[in-house]
Amino acid sequence: KNPCSFLLLEVTPHSQPYMAFVKFYDLQLAKKRCGAFLVQDNIVIMTAAHCNGSKINVTLGAHDIKQKENTQQVIPVVKAIPHQNYNIKTKVNNIMLMKLKYKAQLNAYVNTIALPNSQDWVIPGQVCSVAGWGKLSNGQLAETLQEVNLKVQNEQKCRNIFPNYNKSIQLCVGNPKDKKATDSGDSRGLFVCNNVSQGIVSYKCHSGKLPQVFTRISSFMLWIKKTIKQLKHL
Repeated sequence: KNPCSFLLLEVTPHSQPYMAFVKFYDLQLAKKRCGAFLVQDNIVIMTAAHCNGSKINVTLGAHDIKQKENTQQVIPVVKAIPHQNYNIKTKVNNIMLMKLKYKAQLNAYVNTIALPNSQDWVIPGQVCSVAGWGKLSNGQLAETLQEVNLKVQNEQKCRNIFPNYNKSIQLCVGNPKDKKATDSGDSRGLFVCNNVSQGIVSYKCHSGKLPQVFTRISSFMLWIKKTIKQLKHL
């Protein structure tokens, strides 16, 4: 068993209509995948900055990504804007917005998720859900959307493992005594608290240890609003 794998439950199909499945090619032309949120104006997708590449396609309304479900809308990305201060080594400012080629048709299977406000501070002890198409305990990539509940930890738990951890822009998630973890591949996990998007998985699993580090979305609201405006005018 992969020590870094999700201990997951398959979600009720289409219970998270804001979830987007992203496929792209990295610099080595390897096929990659990430999870993302559909936010605001049904044309902007939010994900991790390291999910940038070429030929980015987004699938909305998906539960089983191996099937061509009639609920799915597959839309190419025309522009991706990673945070200008994203650091590939330390993974700080690991956030990116993408504009779809055309607007998604919103319905029961495809919808936007609320963004937090800048003061919407997730605190230690809070339990929220992480969803994505990550790795299962057998090491296989999930075909259906999976979910796990994880608790926000105090900053010291992350500082002990990750020297670059910064609580003002990151979240420390997952109890070290718990076997649950987000997947060991690239960012496919998205952190949702009370139906509000609060985090994006930032760090890969490190020696199978929890906690893990998520980008704190509320700290980037000024950048998000400015970038959405920029994308709308493209």
